[in-house]
Amino acid sequence: MKYSKNFIITANEQLDTRCVLLKMQPSDGEMPPMRPGQFVQVLVPAAKDTLLRLPISINNVEDGQLWLMVQMIGEGTKALGSLPIGGALNLVLPLGNGFSVSEAKGRVLLVGGGVGIAPLLYTGRALRENGAEPIFLLGARTADGVLERELFEQIGRVLITTEDGSAGERGFVTQHSALQTERFDKIMVCGPKPMMVAVARYARQKDIDCEVSLENMMACGLGACLCCVEKTVKGNVCVCTEGPVFNINQLTWQL
Repeated sequence: MKYSKNFIITANEQLDTRCVLLKMQPSDGEMPPMRPGQFVQVLVPAAKDTLLRLPISINNVEDGQLWLMVQMIGEGTKALGSLPIGGALNLVLPLGNGFSVSEAKGRVLLVGGGVGIAPLLYTGRALRENGAEPIFLLGARTADGVLERELFEQIGRVLITTEDGSAGERGFVTQHSALQTERFDKIMVCGPKPMMVAVARYARQKDIDCEVSLENMMACGLGACLCCVEKTVKGNVCVCTEGPVFNINQLTWQL
């Protein structure tokens, strides 16, 4: 079931120079059930050039609060990032299909690049609660770009790569030594498409079940505008309704 609900901002935390973490609670006190990997559509207040709602991944749901990680790159996201405590937001939620957490067993590798790490926090928590062992592989350009590191470390083991070598191993996530020395039972990925394709290729070579969270442009979030269509083995589908999470076996990527 989908809801259009008003939320009140309870915290606005600066994560780095471009990202903030918005924490909010429903104005009526009733939080809808949400699954890891789903997203919301946010109505941007007082942004005259932002006509459509913005899709944002669910970062976490904890203590009656919803967390959204916002990367401030345009007028709409900058308006969200400047919201004060007590400010109001209208969200349509929860949208899309999430990661198959309930089916995951054993050692699950969660791979995120940049702000793509956002849905992995809630996913990792759910995996641990379900009895799986979440292991995070987070990539960024520099150490400052490894967001929410301490929170991830509270859930499971954290592996890091940075392009400049300022944290973890130097290079991209697909170059981390753990991919060659360890075995994983499942992989879940979110981030830039080239990174996801590379991880999917690794998973296919190692015969590991793998899910990816696509970041196609979404305008409506309801499958009406057809902006986010992705080609799959069953034909073209809307990522906002059939995804954003897909098993790589459903996609037509050349791996």
